[in-house]
Amino acid sequence: ARGAAAASAAAEADATGGGGAAAGAAGAAAQPPLAVTQAKHVPTPWVKFCSACGAECEQAVPEGEDRLRAVCTNGECGKVHWQNPRMVVGAIVERDGAVLLCKRKIEPCAGMWTLPAGYAELGESAAAGAVRETWEEALCAVRVVAPFAHFDIPVIGQAYVLFRAEMEAPYTHAAGVETLETRMVPLGELEDYDIAFSSIRVALREYTADAAAGKYRVHHGVIAKKPGSHPADPDGFLFEDHIAT
Repeated sequence: ARGAAAASAAAEADATGGGGAAAGAAGAAAQPPLAVTQAKHVPTPWVKFCSACGAECEQAVPEGEDRLRAVCTNGECGKVHWQNPRMVVGAIVERDGAVLLCKRKIEPCAGMWTLPAGYAELGESAAAGAVRETWEEALCAVRVVAPFAHFDIPVIGQAYVLFRAEMEAPYTHAAGVETLETRMVPLGELEDYDIAFSSIRVALREYTADAAAGKYRVHHGVIAKKPGSHPADPDGFLFEDHIAT
């Protein structure tokens, strides 16, 4: 009986990570969650020179880390240069069943259509950035009314945060310095336009579906770009892990 009890205890320890059910519940998880183990850690352009002292950087795994970082080779400095995703902010501006699109003047995707959007600036909120970008690219005054989408694009290190917005007086729009033309496009005609980016294509698709259903949701998802695909290739990506509430 004593041997059987010992064997049972050993089996329980193996099944629960060595500490039994109670210890396992109170202690650290035996394995990291899938969100950690399946994270898409992609190569990034390495920092070549230290911004603190000017010395060269090398690829190394800092103490306490589990992946390569750009680390200063100067022993008196040793600065670790963290490279994190960049946030793009933008707005879906609707008026009378049409949305505001901008025809791009600059690369990438010059001559194609997109929502007013761009990189967030230091010192501003995501919503304020969306308002600013709409003014800079479309000379249109808007007011954010609700969040609409957050899309991650791990392979290029970007996160998109898009808002629903309404025009404000004087209810006009025109091309900004990075834009060839602005246009209010009816939702039913969006398919006739060459859309510049996969993120914008997904956003407009979900927005059109929500408008047809009579209820706007908040969307999250991962845009998995196919290696080497063009930013505007409609078949160059998969939309994964979609959550809408």
